[in-house]
Amino acid sequence: MYFKHPNGTFFRVPQKANHYTGDPNGGMTIYYIQPPTNEKVTSFPKGFRMITGNPMLRSRKQLDPEGAEAWSLSFRCWETEGFFDPSNSYPPGAGPYDTVPFPNKYCPGGIRANIFFPSCWDGKNIDAPDHASHVAFHEGKVNPNIGIILMDGKCPASHPVRIPLLFYETFWDTRPFKDMWPTDGSQPLVLSQGDPTGYGHHADYVFGWEGDSLQRAMDTCYDGFGWPEACPELTVLSDEEINQCVQAVQVNEKVEGGENISILRFSSRVGKYDFDELFSLHKVLWMPFLDATLFRMDLSLQPS
Repeated sequence: MYFKHPNGTFFRVPQKANHYTGDPNGGMTIYYIQPPTNEKVTSFPKGFRMITGNPMLRSRKQLDPEGAEAWSLSFRCWETEGFFDPSNSYPPGAGPYDTVPFPNKYCPGGIRANIFFPSCWDGKNIDAPDHASHVAFHEGKVNPNIGIILMDGKCPASHPVRIPLLFYETFWDTRPFKDMWPTDGSQPLVLSQGDPTGYGHHADYVFGWEGDSLQRAMDTCYDGFGWPEACPELTVLSDEEINQCVQAVQVNEKVEGGENISILRFSSRVGKYDFDELFSLHKVLWMPFLDATLFRMDLSLQPS
């Protein structure tokens, strides 16, 4: 995410550690969620990948407003920073503080991106040409008071295998831009693929856990808050160990560093890419050295 300065330059919006996750560098938290019925959940097979959302969208996709997909992508505008404060008292995607596009105002406590993936699989294909048609969202009517995080939906006949409901939270720290925020009501945020609306909000997933570690965790661990320490199948790393796990820069391109950026080069080219090329260009973070996965992982997305 970038902030567009009134002079036309761009600054990368920093990330901040999520609530009660310690002090990792960065601000992404990943949840692996079982359905509230505790029905059988099948781990992703080796080589599995998928995408949620569409990076090309610049307006709202026409969806059933009561279906799970319509609730899968949103931004939380925090008025304050406390975990128990009013602007954090609603489930992801629900309540008056969440929007599908970017918030249309400055958020004093920062912005949290909420991203849910489909949780039903066709049971055959580990990928698809569009990286999406081999999975589907669960069916049912969404309760607007709880969203889809604990929704008791059923998988469609075309995608009968229940897989973990993946949920990404990313804490974007917009506070440093308070004094630069436009006063004319314009929205200054833009995603790295050149999206100034937020409707192109999306995420990728590539499964890379070792052995049957995720399946063991899904079978035996049901901590409601998602504490990794509550699951005996997990190997929990310290913040220091987490912060040592970094991805080296792969492309020699200026994207941050405390100085402004005159243009978003990827933005000028985005229209030339199809989904497959976009998927290949995304950074994929996976950690094959772990002997167990986490229900909630706190990851750094900062380059080394």
